[in-house]
Amino acid sequence: MSRMPGFPRCTCSHRGYFLVSLSEENEMRAVSAPQSAHSQRRGSVRRRMFTLALPAVGEQLLNTLVGLADVFLVGNLAPATSEALGYDSAAALTAAGLGNQFTWLVMVLFMAVGIGATALVARAVGARDQASLARIVRQTVLTGALVGALATALGWLAAEPFLAVLNAPLETRAISATYIRITAATFLPTALLLAITASLRGAGDTRTPLLLMLVVNAVNIAITWSLVNGQLGLPALGVTGAAIGTALARGLGGIAAMGLMLRGHAGLRLILDWRPDPDMLRRLVRIGLPTAGEQFVFQAALLIFVRFVTNLGTTAYAAHNITITIESVSFLPGMGYAAATGALVGQALGARRPAEAERSAYEGLFQGGLMMSILGGFMVLFPEHLVSLFTGDPMVIAAATPPLRAAGLVQPALAVSFILLGALRGAGDTRWPLYSRLLTTWVVRLPLTFVVVGWLGGGLPGVWLAMCTDFTLQAILVLWRFNSGKWQKIEV
Repeated sequence: MSRMPGFPRCTCSHRGYFLVSLSEENEMRAVSAPQSAHSQRRGSVRRRMFTLALPAVGEQLLNTLVGLADVFLVGNLAPATSEALGYDSAAALTAAGLGNQFTWLVMVLFMAVGIGATALVARAVGARDQASLARIVRQTVLTGALVGALATALGWLAAEPFLAVLNAPLETRAISATYIRITAATFLPTALLLAITASLRGAGDTRTPLLLMLVVNAVNIAITWSLVNGQLGLPALGVTGAAIGTALARGLGGIAAMGLMLRGHAGLRLILDWRPDPDMLRRLVRIGLPTAGEQFVFQAALLIFVRFVTNLGTTAYAAHNITITIESVSFLPGMGYAAATGALVGQALGARRPAEAERSAYEGLFQGGLMMSILGGFMVLFPEHLVSLFTGDPMVIAAATPPLRAAGLVQPALAVSFILLGALRGAGDTRWPLYSRLLTTWVVRLPLTFVVVGWLGGGLPGVWLAMCTDFTLQAILVLWRFNSGKWQKIEV
């Protein structure tokens, strides 16, 4: 072997030195290899989370835009429309807001079906169990159809009693009841839309739900714009026009989603078989029922809570509704990352990788929490500008400004609640959210509202003080539950 010029041949002592050096180098590589692998896995989780969550955030944005478009258009009624229909923008906002309270109440059932579907699909994908996937899709569609049909009947029968329970202003009750009945007409395809998109997210496909919501929004905006103030020669229908646009858009979305499942997509395919599968239905119900209970507990408390707001008058309720609408934009990263986190946590647990599930949850919290905090900053700094996008009424703008600042400050706590609850639900741990919701809403929010608003006359700021206290306590409880690690041992 030739040697480099200027270097002597190796002696035994030199060879001993190089052997030690190589041994030390190998040892260092052995130590650094797990660290390198850990860094690679962390980078992989970060990329997967971002890739999965971004379309989910977009989907939630589009889903929210259905409501935002309605609020914007009915909040800006043309003077001729107001004169013809006999109500102004504040009354229109109140009527549509109360109608949407009912819609969100029944959506609880649709979301419960979706939560069960996401958890089961994610586990089956992680375990590479194709046979179970087919069963899950069939029973998810069957359950969604039944729940949607029941919700339609409930909308037609319970509109007036529901508004009476809320103590809705008398001048808006007939308008709200019409809104509820029109949107209820397409609750069945709406339930299918939400159940199928939840299944797709569990399979790791967040882009298709995004595209479906693009279609829903395009239809909704076109029809609502045409009918609220009367465009293109169509009649000006006000709140009724907004309801027609929402109903037709969501109905079309549900039909498109069913067509997609019948053709097969993202490893999921619907084979029409309407026979119940008791075992799979039991699993769906076991996961979804606590979520339905959690949301019903929350919505039932919300009905009482909303009565405090409606008792403050039409201006206060309109301000509250706009604040909720703007805040719902800040929810979008939380909801999107909750969906992505639930899917990745479920898939990791299905593949028997609990450490990866935990990493996914914290990565989702980091990314989504950062986005929500930034949006919260805009709400704190520019509340009047944001409210003025939805109404030109100076009294409503003034009333909505303090609550919107409070909503901005509580965004980090909401991020913890949204995203870690998504992780728990993706793992099938849906009972703990029910228990924590009972505590924070019924034991904290309602009594505090009664004291601050009912006794002390705190008005709309007092309402939001109670809400923010609820959100903060919920975040603390959810973080404690997640850190306990008990969700990793749940069987679905």
